[in-house]
Amino acid sequence: MFRTVLALTTASVVLAAPAMAGRYRGPVFSDSNHFYLDYKTDLSEARRELRKDLARADDAASREDAWAEYHREVADAGHDFRKEMAERGVVVRGIPRVTVED
Repeated sequence: MFRTVLALTTASVVLAAPAMAGRYRGPVFSDSNHFYLDYKTDLSEARRELRKDLARADDAASREDAWAEYHREVADAGHDFRKEMAERGVVVRGIPRVTVED
């Protein structure tokens, strides 16, 4: 009985969580959206790290590893941004092109 109640409670919380989160009402791709700012910051940090890794690279394998790490970090930043916006009721299809000024 306890397991059934626990399972039903867990299922209702999981299903109700997006509805309880509310709808995001601000501009999605604007600096007023702190999740978008986090995304841009992650991209800037990934670019800085790539630059440093490429400067330290002494062979083709090291450069390839640096680029692979950069692509992983960019993909992770995009995933995190889409997830945060989805939790607020906004579906982000694709990721916008962002210019990060150094």
